[in-house]
Amino acid sequence: MNLPPIIITGLAQKEAWQNKVVPPVEQLGKDVWSIPVPFPDNPMRYTLSYLLLGDGDVVLIDPGWDSDAGLDQLAAGLRHAGVGLTDLTGIVVTHFHSDHLGMAARLRTASGAWVALGDKEVRRLTASADADLVLHNDREELTLWGVPGDRLAEAALDRLGLIHLRNLADPDLRLADGSLVPAKGLDLRVVTTPGHSPGHICLVDEPHGLIFSGDHVLPRISPHIALELPGPANPLANYYESLDLIAFEDAMEVCPAHEYRFIGMQRRVAQLIEHNRERSAEVLRVLETHRPETIWDIARHLTWSRGWESLQAFSLRLAVSETASHVVYLGSQGHDIDVPVTEPRPAVSR
Repeated sequence: MNLPPIIITGLAQKEAWQNKVVPPVEQLGKDVWSIPVPFPDNPMRYTLSYLLLGDGDVVLIDPGWDSDAGLDQLAAGLRHAGVGLTDLTGIVVTHFHSDHLGMAARLRTASGAWVALGDKEVRRLTASADADLVLHNDREELTLWGVPGDRLAEAALDRLGLIHLRNLADPDLRLADGSLVPAKGLDLRVVTTPGHSPGHICLVDEPHGLIFSGDHVLPRISPHIALELPGPANPLANYYESLDLIAFEDAMEVCPAHEYRFIGMQRRVAQLIEHNRERSAEVLRVLETHRPETIWDIARHLTWSRGWESLQAFSLRLAVSETASHVVYLGSQGHDIDVPVTEPRPAVSR
């Protein structure tokens, strides 16, 4: 399919992305600012936080990874917009990932601001108080998927990683689909968009003509859609459904949490659907050609941007879990796939 291109509006952001540097703070409208927060030791390099100034309320979307350098960068961006850390009254986070929620706890302590997440978002790996059970279940899942014993340690969650996740902020508020963020002078409508995470949300700001898309829709890369247990049974199907929900128009400017701003939500959604359909078709070809017995065997025959051999640690985990989500989706579409994906396990309380 020959899809029309999107229109890049964050030109300085794109230039910074290409030059592998952090983009500048930018004013997007009278009361809206884009502030990059460093995401250290990660190819994404930064999270784009968005500051919105209401009628006495000051709201920050996706404050980014928690680090001293990130706090300094964020504070400088706030000063550029004429406010300080203590002026924040609300923090809205699109989903429960460290590069979005990480700074929230520190900012809440500094400002007294409330922290909000979507009402469907969950602490998947940190819901249980039994750390040993969580770590055991995680390894069992990867073993079921065929991750070799000599690669388990690098792909599996470890105790330090679990502690990090447990230290992320719990929300003070939960935002339901269709609701408005409770901030005076702002008109931010919540759209629940599961897929990248179980309760990911996007925020629609019609007065400013902006859609804050988090990781749901990015301009260049396809967001990672993982099968993670316990969790949604078919996250890729959920992603397709929520892509349809957010593609309600094509002229508003899309403000993602990574890369750069653009116009063309409907066009980008069509591209993302096509990309994932092609990926599922590739999985089917691998199944037919190689007769794999595990998710790992499928994943190592798929095309990866830097090659399968380059994948290590967390990237390796992402590749295997993404492959599992395509296998589950294909099974839900009637394909007979004899590769183990899930099995009964001890219940982990949510």
